[in-house]
Amino acid sequence: MRVASLLPSATEICYALGVEPVGVSHECDWPPAAAELPTLDRSRVDPDQPSAAINEQVAQAEQEHGGVYEIDLDALAEVDPDVVVTQGVCDVCAVDTLLVEEAIAEAGVDAEVLTTDVHSLDDLYADIERFGDVFDREPRADELVADLRKRVAAVRERTEGIPAEDRPSVAVFDWLDPVMVAGHWMPELVAAAGGTYPMADTGDRSTPREWASVREADPDAVVAAPCGFGLDQTLDSAGELTARPGFADLSAAESGRVYAMDGHYYVNRPGPRLVDTLEHLAGLLHPDRFDAPPEDVARELPVDAAKREEPAA
Repeated sequence: MRVASLLPSATEICYALGVEPVGVSHECDWPPAAAELPTLDRSRVDPDQPSAAINEQVAQAEQEHGGVYEIDLDALAEVDPDVVVTQGVCDVCAVDTLLVEEAIAEAGVDAEVLTTDVHSLDDLYADIERFGDVFDREPRADELVADLRKRVAAVRERTEGIPAEDRPSVAVFDWLDPVMVAGHWMPELVAAAGGTYPMADTGDRSTPREWASVREADPDAVVAAPCGFGLDQTLDSAGELTARPGFADLSAAESGRVYAMDGHYYVNRPGPRLVDTLEHLAGLLHPDRFDAPPEDVARELPVDAAKREEPAA
């Protein structure tokens, strides 16, 4: 079966099931072999800009072109897939189903569209099993899901006895300007890692928030993990968050529990490595119980101790 994947997390699932795609999206780079495959789409956004500038580019692309992505019809026709995998989670993060269906028709390709729409760990497990069924890899899918469930259970077993007063409230930001609190699977992962997540529930979509609402929530720990940003880019962009008025007054800042995490590879990809993300979060929230995440995954962010002057009302 010839499979094209237009979503990094789906590409990771394909490889985990022993299926090498014939073509991928421009963001598919894990495992490393995926980056060598034919690229089937293009982005109209420069990902190396600050988050505010990227946000403006996204708005402009949607206004002028109806979306951020363009599918290369010639490349799609050349790889001639039987199945094209795309997503319904976020039309800014990757090519959505409608665009793929239109491209398949225009390119004259006879292919089934397989849509992934993950908002929780159970959704991830179900998608892996569904992929296994479509790709005729059911035994491998069952093994993979069983392994992921076992690792999640191992973390939960070590955090379930933590008293409520020792479970830090957490805010994970998957965009910095405007500030967006990560939803979908992140509340579930934080809870399993021994924290609480007061600003969103599992399955909620990531949405822009007023900075005042973050200050009111006053999280005990903050994780900056912008969508599509690797760790270095997040570290370079951290001032967009930490320089906001009153950030230094947050409980997280005062206790030094402010972190940058690789959002590109972990927080924003609903593939098998979400369980790695859980293990890394547990290490950040409870370093007395879990190993710290590797330095190329997450690091503590320095916070200027000087209180920034509040703007006039």
